[in-house]
Parts: sequence; C-alpha cells; structure tokens
Amino acid sequence: MADTTNVLTLEHPILPVLTQRRSPRAYAEAPVPTEALHQVFAAASSAASCFGEQPWRYLVGARAEQPAAYDSILASLGEFNQVWANKAPVLAVSIAKLHFSHDANPNAWARHDVGQATATLAIQATELGLQIHQMAGFSPDKIRESFNIPADYEPVAVFTLGYPGDAATLPDGLREKETGPRVRKPLAEFMFEGSWPTAEGERYDQAPV
Repeated sequence: MADTTNVLTLEHPILPVLTQRRSPRAYAEAPVPTEALHQVFAAASSAASCFGEQPWRYLVGARAEQPAAYDSILASLGEFNQVWANKAPVLAVSIAKLHFSHDANPNAWARHDVGQATATLAIQATELGLQIHQMAGFSPDKIRESFNIPADYEPVAVFTLGYPGDAATLPDGLREKETGPRVRKPLAEFMFEGSWPTAEGERYDQAPV
C-alpha cells in the first residue's frame, strides 16, 4: 500500500509513485520481509551506469537478522540521526567502487551512478509501501573500519528502510518536519532551455534553501 503522507504537488503531472516518495523519520516496528528487501535492492540493478560498470555496493543490516551490522551502521551516524534512525528495521550503506573493472582507470562517475541506483531503489521501495531516508550525517571512517572496506571503495551515504510510522512518536522538532508541507523548486530555477540564464534571469528566490 502506497504511503500518502505529504504527497508532493508539482507544476506538471508525474508518476504517482514519484510524488509519494519521501524521506520519513518515523518508522513502524514491522520488519521488512526478506522478499521485499531483496526486491528493493534488485531494483538498483536496473539503473544506468558508465560502461555498465554498476559500481554500487550496499551493506545491509536488518535489526532482526544482522544485529551486529545494524549496530555498527547505527554507531556511524551522527547523534542527531541516531535519535530517530534507531527505530528503522533496516539500515544500509551505499558504497562506490572507484575504479573501472575493465581497465582499472578511475571512475569519475561512480558516485553519480551510485546515486542513480539508490534513487531507483527508493522508487521500488515506495511502490511496495516502504520508504528510505538517505543521510550524509555519518562517519565514513567508522564504516570503513567496522566492515573492513577496501581502499578502492568509498562509503557514500547511509539510509534507513522500513514502513512509515506514526509521526507522533517523534520529538517536537522532527515531528514538524515529518508533517510539514513539502516544497520543490520550480522548473525555471533548474531547467535552462537553450542557454545558461543571465544573473537577472536566475530565480533562486523562488524556493527556500
């Protein structure tokens, strides 16, 4: 069942599953079934990548099945994120392979491709009634040390995965973020048709930073 909390309203109609994708901090206690978990991560395989390298890797810790991995990922998070992320049934780390397999040259597009894969994963999760919340507030060094990540691989982000829960369970400040209106920049602010805008034509005043 799709999550209809804070469905996004845009200037032009898009796929409903895209309007339903969000980044919640409130999670239900229900575990993610193994089949659904595998389906979500399998969706990453459909993403495009430079030379078909598929440089994405994911460390996954389900609280019930891999508690040690779950705890290590949680410990890598900043204190602010730990407050709410410890309720999610699954924590994961996206990781980029930094060199091409076919010639060992640096892959300057690895992080971009990992982002594409994770975005695709997020849409599949939304279709299944799940949601993910991606975080930059974590220590790559702690992840690298806890899981013995080789030097050629770089932790990119940590994300939660689970079924959205009751926002009332969150502290006041986070509850407001969970239920407040979602705002997106208008097309004119990021889609430049035909040429780069002049300073006068830029519309950075159209959406909050």
